[in-house]
Amino acid sequence: MAVYKDGDKWRVIYRYTNWKGERKQTQKRGFATKRDALAWEREVMLKSESKLDMTFASFFEIYEADKKKRVKENTWESKSHVIRTKILPFFGERKIAEIEPKDIIAWQNEMLAYKGENGEVYSPTYLKTIHAQLSAIFNHAVRFYHLPSNPAQKAGTMGSEEHKEMLFWTKEEYLKFADVMMDKPVSFYAFEMLYWCAIRMGEMLALTPADFDFDRQTLTINKSYQRLKGKDVITSPKTPKSNRTIKMPRFLCEEMQEYIGMLYEIGENDRIFQITKSYLHHEMDRGAKAAGVKRIRIHDLRHSAISLLIEMGFSALAIAERVGHESIDITYRYAHLFPTKQTEMADKLDMERMGDLALANDGTDTQAETSSEFEPKRGKEIEDYGEKA
Repeated sequence: MAVYKDGDKWRVIYRYTNWKGERKQTQKRGFATKRDALAWEREVMLKSESKLDMTFASFFEIYEADKKKRVKENTWESKSHVIRTKILPFFGERKIAEIEPKDIIAWQNEMLAYKGENGEVYSPTYLKTIHAQLSAIFNHAVRFYHLPSNPAQKAGTMGSEEHKEMLFWTKEEYLKFADVMMDKPVSFYAFEMLYWCAIRMGEMLALTPADFDFDRQTLTINKSYQRLKGKDVITSPKTPKSNRTIKMPRFLCEEMQEYIGMLYEIGENDRIFQITKSYLHHEMDRGAKAAGVKRIRIHDLRHSAISLLIEMGFSALAIAERVGHESIDITYRYAHLFPTKQTEMADKLDMERMGDLALANDGTDTQAETSSEFEPKRGKEIEDYGEKA
């Protein structure tokens, strides 16, 4: 590595051997002073040798290189935003090996004390999320780069996970909403897919004509749509379980055939819903107000569809297969909707037991009646026998 004068600025050239044994070279220009150039040179050397006598910001670059390719693009963007806006401004210039639990507590207090322009504060869930992300970086340093311990873990977490109220529409409420949405076909058909197939918004926005098999009445879910950095991004679904084939009701097949037929020169692999999430939120506002039903989130349509299937008597396993969940998740998240079935089970068990008791009683009565029929005869036979004797 070498530092050179470059006009009125300074330049660093760094040569190194990568993990494949290949000789590489990198450089950076524009340093105002030689001291700045040497400081950058030192950080690059520490990173290349994975020594923890480096700044937190430098270690984050290592963390990013290790982790970014292992998660979905939208997941990384969310993580990166939290780190760059809530963590790096506080710890970026600190040496990662020198950060102590008391420093984490000081940062937590700053996050807890935050108030926006309108007095808004960070929610307990958000506080828990940003602390978890900080702790994940330290855990990575502990597991793979010999950091002695995780100061974020020692300091303890902040915030808590909020269990938001699960809102949903009854079938009647949805039908009122759908009725007023018919003035905009793209909105109407989008909401029909969300409700009757219980799919996620990203799954719906990724749908193409090739995903429909109208002869078999099936819909294939194998991708999800995201808008990232101004670009359309198609990713795999949320979880492996989310890859699935859904059987569609006949009326919905007819509706979607009609809708796809309306689209001008649509290709087999073109998205059929060229709309945004913000558009759907606006339409949800408009439709709920016009229909006179409570405003729910778009994702709550999925809850509404699942609650309808539960009410129709389908098992958690069958519902989970349709919506791309684990059955245990359905049982846990929607347990409050199952009690009516528990009551029905108890009632039927009562009926079964009462039926058994009735049969048992019938058997006793029959035996008693049979005995009474024969007793007099036997008595008369004895009398007759005595007279004959």
